[in-house]
Amino acid sequence: MTVLGLAFRSVGHHSGVELGEGFIAFPVSADPSKGVEVRINFGVFAGREATPAEIDELARRLLQDVERVTLVCERRYELSERVEASVHQVRIEVPRELVPDDVVDAARLEGRLVLLAETWATACFADRRAAV
Repeated sequence: MTVLGLAFRSVGHHSGVELGEGFIAFPVSADPSKGVEVRINFGVFAGREATPAEIDELARRLLQDVERVTLVCERRYELSERVEASVHQVRIEVPRELVPDDVVDAARLEGRLVLLAETWATACFADRRAAV
């Protein structure tokens, strides 16, 4: 499935929001030998960028599961002749040396990170809405 020019695998949990039937969080590569990357479509569902405090909370949660992680907050621009879109995403990157060699164990790690990302993002959406 393609949403705003991004190819999605059939993993992650559906948001229930009809924006191309996207996912809140999804893994990028099917090849754990390159490390694990999970993207979070934060802006699509929150309508805003993640705050520094929210990113700190995500880092705290991730470091309970992995030894080291890189978080990247970015604004992606997807452009074509018919569509222009700007999306705020958060990327979770776990380097190859921290990903298990066993494919099943690597897939489990990836699944845990997707679930953790979705849980974090959903809490952020609810907290901010409650504060407004």
